[in-house]
Amino acid sequence: MIEMSGTCTQPPLPECFQVEAEKRIDTFCQRHGEAGQWLRERLDGDASFASQLALVWSCSQAVYETCVTWPDVLVDLVVTGDLFAAYDQQGYLDRLASRLVAVGDEHALLRELRLFRRREMTRIVWRDFTRQAALLETTGDVTRLAEACIQRALAVLQPLVEAQMGTPVGQYSGRPQQMVVLGMGKMGAWELNVSSDIDLIFAFPETGETRGARRQYSNQEFFIRLAQKLIQALDNHTVDGFVFRVDMRLRPYGESGALVLNFDAMEEYYQTQGRDWERYAMIKARVVAGEPADGDALMAILRPFTYRKYIDFTAIQSLRDMKTLINREVARLGIVDDVKKSAGGIREVEFIAQAFQLIRGGKDKRFQNPSLQHILGVLDDGILPSGEAGRLWEAYVFLRNTEHVLQGMRDKQTQLLPDTAAERDIVAVVMGFADWAGFFARLQQHRYAVKAIYAGIAAETPEEREQTPLNQQAKNLWLGAVDKESFAAELAAMGFRDAEAIGNHLFTIRASRPVKALTASVRDRLDNFIPLLLGLCLEREAGHLALQRILPLVESILRRSAYLVLLLENRSALRQLVYLCSESSWIAEQVSRYPALLDELLDPRTLFTPQDKEAIRQDLRQYMLRIPSEDLEAQMEALRYFRRAQALRIAACEVEGVLPLMKVSDNLTWLAEVILEQVLAIAWDWMVGRHGYPGKMDPADAMPGLSVIGYGKLGGLELGHSSDLDLVFIHNADPGQYTDGDKSIDNNTFFMRLCQRMIHILSTQTPSGDLYEVDARLRPNGNSGMLVTTVPAFEKYQREDAWTWEHQALVRARPVAGDKAIATAFEHIRQAVLGAARDGEKLRADVVEMREKMRSQLGSKSGEGDSRQKFHLKQDAGGIVDIEFLVQFHVLRHAGEYPDLMEFTDNMRILDAIGRDGLLSPERVASLQEAYVHYRSLGHRLSLQGASSVIEMDADSTFQPLRQKVTAIWNQVFSGG
Repeated sequence: MIEMSGTCTQPPLPECFQVEAEKRIDTFCQRHGEAGQWLRERLDGDASFASQLALVWSCSQAVYETCVTWPDVLVDLVVTGDLFAAYDQQGYLDRLASRLVAVGDEHALLRELRLFRRREMTRIVWRDFTRQAALLETTGDVTRLAEACIQRALAVLQPLVEAQMGTPVGQYSGRPQQMVVLGMGKMGAWELNVSSDIDLIFAFPETGETRGARRQYSNQEFFIRLAQKLIQALDNHTVDGFVFRVDMRLRPYGESGALVLNFDAMEEYYQTQGRDWERYAMIKARVVAGEPADGDALMAILRPFTYRKYIDFTAIQSLRDMKTLINREVARLGIVDDVKKSAGGIREVEFIAQAFQLIRGGKDKRFQNPSLQHILGVLDDGILPSGEAGRLWEAYVFLRNTEHVLQGMRDKQTQLLPDTAAERDIVAVVMGFADWAGFFARLQQHRYAVKAIYAGIAAETPEEREQTPLNQQAKNLWLGAVDKESFAAELAAMGFRDAEAIGNHLFTIRASRPVKALTASVRDRLDNFIPLLLGLCLEREAGHLALQRILPLVESILRRSAYLVLLLENRSALRQLVYLCSESSWIAEQVSRYPALLDELLDPRTLFTPQDKEAIRQDLRQYMLRIPSEDLEAQMEALRYFRRAQALRIAACEVEGVLPLMKVSDNLTWLAEVILEQVLAIAWDWMVGRHGYPGKMDPADAMPGLSVIGYGKLGGLELGHSSDLDLVFIHNADPGQYTDGDKSIDNNTFFMRLCQRMIHILSTQTPSGDLYEVDARLRPNGNSGMLVTTVPAFEKYQREDAWTWEHQALVRARPVAGDKAIATAFEHIRQAVLGAARDGEKLRADVVEMREKMRSQLGSKSGEGDSRQKFHLKQDAGGIVDIEFLVQFHVLRHAGEYPDLMEFTDNMRILDAIGRDGLLSPERVASLQEAYVHYRSLGHRLSLQGASSVIEMDADSTFQPLRQKVTAIWNQVFSGG
């Protein structure tokens, strides 16, 4: 077992601290006559107490303010002797229980908990600052204080909730149920600091219902209510302060998950959906409240998830990934003054211990312990090199003691070293040093020791560690070329194409004012990066294109050198960047405009692994959890980054050949749908918060809602990388009703503003650009119509007033977000409209007229006899729109007879139905599908290369036969054939 190391002996308190202490003693005595007289007498008769008070009051503003505001706290702590004695295991539980004997309601409970916390945290910080308590006593005291508050609060709250809802009873056991509370993180490991949040997970043993109340509730409803009240009892800020900040984000499904789950649901989640980081978090899980037998049963369920039954070498890559995330955060944020997060800090010591727990915990039960001190003791048994575990523990004690000083000064949750001389002096004095320089030198010694050991934990594979020698020629070129001509000549000699253009660009960058203004350290990074980039570009056939496309990125990140560090330290990420940019100018342009996307290159497994819609939805939900719900600007920025990051992954999968064309469109469409769901939820919450919920005719009616209808490429599951969104909005509220909020508005206005808010979130230009460009012109009556319409109004318009081209658009329309009842109603309207009987000749004439108008306005305008004829893939004769119009014509002409034509909204599956129903021959259907896929595939490639959809082709072009076949089928169909 690693032993507790001693702390530095405290030198005499500097005179300035003594002076400050005397001022504060005088203020106390002036404000509180009787207590002041008592304090003077105590100070005169107890030199040890006098020196302690001088130290604590001059160094902790928080403790002083508590004592001077509530003098009874100090008097009580001294008179009872609690200030000078360690508590036993029951100390907090017994003391709090005596305070709560007469408490019978929530208001009194909240007050007593806060008064208790005020007294005990004063005691804890006092004993920590004066070193009466060593580190583990301090962290143990804070943890036991939190446990006592949780347990005693539950003992008061459960009867109160039972009086309202009845007693929860297990469905199978028939016995009353109690909630089990898991303490996570530092709470679970007995390591809370003096200003910690507490991470909790709530669970209960069995499903069932309550008994003994006027109505029954499910056990889950009961325990959700109890959990909410417990959180309020601990976390709510009142006039008496708060007890502990409560963080529930580690529970299954995070903030989107139920507040409390039964044991079966917990087991199902961790067996089927638990992720590696949750294994890492579960290492420190410990039951802190509830029936002991229930707690044991829950831990038995969770243990197989946390600890594999063998030495888990598969965890090494996961740990490597987590380590990369930690290193990336440190590098990108430039964290140097944080005793927890900076290199060599508290988090790295914790990571070392937990890494071994994940790998060895299933095989060696000694590792199944949340205590860091215990784990380091196990590692000292021949697992780490001799002495390393001891050095880690000494560093940890020093770092945690420092953390407590930083937090105890002002009862503030921080790990940042101070930047003022006064606060630095406080840190040095409490830590037992004569001055800041002595303290900081010792801190750096511990950091360097931790950093050196941490570097070897979950280290990179040999291939990743290998440092490919920089091409000396490239380095000489970058550092030594004197002019543009020299750059071009050397680049050509190295094998680069377009050497003159690249040389001009490199010379311009090197000679630019931003580069000349770089600090020495950043310039050194750039001088290492450019030769490395040149060497990697030379490895690819299209390396000249990659280099030309990456140089704008280099210019954009010069002032954000953390990105240079990211690429220098992650060779695989730089290699991925070169590869993707050589294949796609679109990707290069996205990364240059939004360098934060470089993070997505760090893990090839996620970069080149496509996701289904539910996975995208879960990722977005998790990503948005960190954003305050009231911060709309931050939500908009987060949505924009998420969309670009996901689109980059999809493009990477397309370039790599992992996703074929149709799947690319599917993924881009799923992404848009998931974002629309989130945008609708944000806009809805915003509107309800200001105006209340839409009014209903009858209270028993379902809540009115909104459905977002996707048209065009969104509706047809054919989105491209730069597609806009064609949207129509429909609601089902009674226009004559009003919302139920203080600022009530009529339902029509509510839904109009709701849609305006959605469009604002989607299309407003922020520093990260827009989310999507929105086109709402396909709504009834176009730009002159209402932005949102009711279900009956939409149906009436489609049946009585819509033009043929609007019915054509309806072929590719489908609900993509929002209310399911409206979505069902829309589908009924769509099928009724598309299946209606039509005059075949009039329909044919309308379709041809619209197509000719589009062709004349949007086509390439090239003549049929041109030797190098221009062909617009979408708009010219024989192109994509001809195929789409052929599909739409057949749906409108024959859907009444063949309902399967209305089943899908994408052209390929509708063409399948057209062939299946015998409306076109199999040969014609195959020709149209072949041309459609070929056109769209080329369109996607052109989009990724940033090229136009207008191509040049001669008589021998492979496009000519496809185009001719499409044109022939068009002529046959629309000439009556």
